[in-house]
Amino acid sequence: MPLFRYVAVTPQGSKKKGTLEADSLKQARELLRQKQLMPLEMAVVEKTFSRIQKSSRRQSLSIKEIALLTRQLATLISAGLPLEEVLAAVGEQADKPAAKSLLLGIRARVTEGHSLAAALREYPSAFSPLYCATVAAGEKSGHLDKILQRLADFVEQQYQTRQKIMHALIYPSIMILVSIGIVGFLLEFVVPKMITVYSSSGQALPTLTQILISISEGVQSYGAYILIGLVITLFLFFRTLKKSVAFREKVHSKMLRLPILGNAIKVINTARFARTFAILFSSGVAVIEAMNIAAGLITNIPIKKAVEEATMRVREGANIHLALKQTSYFPPMSIHLIASGESSGQLESMLERAANNQDAEISRLIETSMALFEPIIILVMGAVVLFIVLAVLLPIFQLNQMTG
Repeated sequence: MPLFRYVAVTPQGSKKKGTLEADSLKQARELLRQKQLMPLEMAVVEKTFSRIQKSSRRQSLSIKEIALLTRQLATLISAGLPLEEVLAAVGEQADKPAAKSLLLGIRARVTEGHSLAAALREYPSAFSPLYCATVAAGEKSGHLDKILQRLADFVEQQYQTRQKIMHALIYPSIMILVSIGIVGFLLEFVVPKMITVYSSSGQALPTLTQILISISEGVQSYGAYILIGLVITLFLFFRTLKKSVAFREKVHSKMLRLPILGNAIKVINTARFARTFAILFSSGVAVIEAMNIAAGLITNIPIKKAVEEATMRVREGANIHLALKQTSYFPPMSIHLIASGESSGQLESMLERAANNQDAEISRLIETSMALFEPIIILVMGAVVLFIVLAVLLPIFQLNQMTG
């Protein structure tokens, strides 16, 4: 079905521009007349809407693009511009063709009379259930601009947290790669030459040197097979992890038991739930619906199931803080704040404080983890290099003692 771009006159005499999907030019004119619009100009857009929709539905936007898009929508809507003009203006400012086609599809749906939230739901790869539910609540309450501003803050905060984690991992990753490269070079090229020298001397080699020689010979003989096996194992592991829910749940459950990583997973997922719940509830979404949507954004399966069970208990009449406390995943401070909000009737502000407290905990956790991670890497790699150096030098010391 082709997409028509039109210029028409309203009953009040003003001009209106937009797009319309129809089977033919004649049908497009009839649809405009049904809307009490007198068409002046009509032209077929090169791409049909169905093709645009089909291609853009599969397109996903980065979190940075979504944050920028949301901020632009909030700014223009707060300025009093009609939604169709806002979407057109944001689409013109988009840099990537995928983003432009996606916004064109959304604008076409809005022009046909669909709500913005309904149009966004047709692009699940780009907009999450949280995003769509928040926009729907903003449209329903009549405060779409304020809701979008809050949503933009949330998305930007997510982006900043992700960037902080990525930047924190750059230095340790480089150290690990360089250390592995150095050790591999020593085992592949330096140690074999030393073995030749030691073999010609005929002396008994120290235990460390014998271990190093065995490792070096193993790397030379079976290194390629070990690498191929490791790649195949990782491929099968991640493939099974993606396709099998039962296997993924077992892995997630074991990850929660790890000393540092387990605590990080708990804090990140519960913080995501608290922030999402706070945004949805403050936007006017019902408690049960807000909890269901927030639970759907939790990535760890055991935590997700526990929160879903807590939602069922709240549906049956339990207090929110008691239901979340029974999951044993939420920190005491968040539970206390939610309980205070329920008892005082200020649940919205207390949810916001709980979310801020969780976000601060994530920042502290990232800083602490990185502060511990870097020296651990240095110590481990230093120990490996020290082992290689001692294994190489000990026979030389013995040879000097014998000749001396």
